[in-house]
Amino acid sequence: MIRKHLAGVAFSALALAVSAQAVAGTVTTDGADLVIKTKSGLEVATADKEFSFKVGGRLQADYSNFDGVYTKDGNNADAAYFRRAFLEISGVAYKDWAYAISYDFSHNAGSSEDGYFDEASIAYTGFKPVTIKLGRFDPDFGLEKATSSKWVTAQERNAAYDLVDWANGHQNGMGIQVAGTAADMFYGSASLSAKDENDQDGQSVKQFNLRGVFAPMAEAGNVLHLGLNFAQRDMSDTEFDSRIRSRLGMRGVSTKGGNDAGDNGNRPHLGGAEATAAGTFGNDRAWGLEAAWAMGPLSVQGEYLQRKLQSDDGAYSDVKANGYYAQVAYTLTGEARGYKLGKFDSIKPANKQTGAWEVFYRYDHLSVEDDNNYVAFKNDDGKAGKNFGPIGDIDGKVHNIGVNWYANENVKLSGAYVKAKADNAPNGANDEDGDGIVFRAQYAF
Repeated sequence: MIRKHLAGVAFSALALAVSAQAVAGTVTTDGADLVIKTKSGLEVATADKEFSFKVGGRLQADYSNFDGVYTKDGNNADAAYFRRAFLEISGVAYKDWAYAISYDFSHNAGSSEDGYFDEASIAYTGFKPVTIKLGRFDPDFGLEKATSSKWVTAQERNAAYDLVDWANGHQNGMGIQVAGTAADMFYGSASLSAKDENDQDGQSVKQFNLRGVFAPMAEAGNVLHLGLNFAQRDMSDTEFDSRIRSRLGMRGVSTKGGNDAGDNGNRPHLGGAEATAAGTFGNDRAWGLEAAWAMGPLSVQGEYLQRKLQSDDGAYSDVKANGYYAQVAYTLTGEARGYKLGKFDSIKPANKQTGAWEVFYRYDHLSVEDDNNYVAFKNDDGKAGKNFGPIGDIDGKVHNIGVNWYANENVKLSGAYVKAKADNAPNGANDEDGDGIVFRAQYAF
């Protein structure tokens, strides 16, 4: 009943925001003047900027069709699902206090135990240009992760991120982050999180993230961006799922929010074991480099990352992984990608009738070295970690080529062809190659 009530309130707010698109203006009260904006969502703020309240969100409806390594038997499968269905509420109170709540009705963020929140945070902005944020949010790691899912170029972020999903992904927990800018060209952040994962004594896993960006050119159509990332967590005395798996750019093999490939969906297993006993591994570290350049309608970007899961038991070896991607995008209609210090932003069509058209190509590469024999591995319950021997070296390669149509500032339609290869990680039909197509309709407000 509670969930139904929340859903009703949420979608009522959504309907209000959409219906309000035709209304705009300023409302004067006995106190401070109120300014109402309806161009993108619904925002009400006092003219003195002491208080504000905004309702927004995004809806991403996907359809994909794929075969080969993307399925266990190699046969063709398809999926139709909501990739994201966010309702977002944010605002400011007493000028220096900000809040943000983002709930995912597609259940691809969060969990049933902790709530399907993409973010739920409070921030203090009184130490400008420094912001202190507390609550649930994704740790800062990587350029594509910093860029909103509304405005990343391809439908899915690069596959190399699958190697370090804990470093910037939706793992439940609470954290504190300090972030700030300097001289309009430097951005930095540091965060400490207590994850929803405990060691044998009940202590939560602690994670530390650092990110620094230098952008001497930092405006739309004129970008030079360089960044460095680091993340670490201590898995000593913790039983956890250490598997490194990848969808290789095809979310439909396994997702929520609708139909996926079900039991036939294949996520190649690159390393680690599902039930890794406490004391097997210790420090888990990842670092990354990021770079981007944009001139007018042309943009080029890439990232490189490494991860080392350090053995804490002499019977096992370290698990090592590295990955990268390189992407080039061009707006045929001449618009430049938006940019805010540390991340890319939306493309705003110059012609409201024809919209903006963008084409792109991205290559992802990921590699894992895991020489551990998981047949011999036993967890505390006496179960094998995974029923196979040494995994060895596995390489994943993904090609993405596609087109985006920004019909207006709210609607974006996308289509892409994805081709993947997983060397030394075939499916049940001995396929290492696979390809597929993905289409998305997005409404963001």
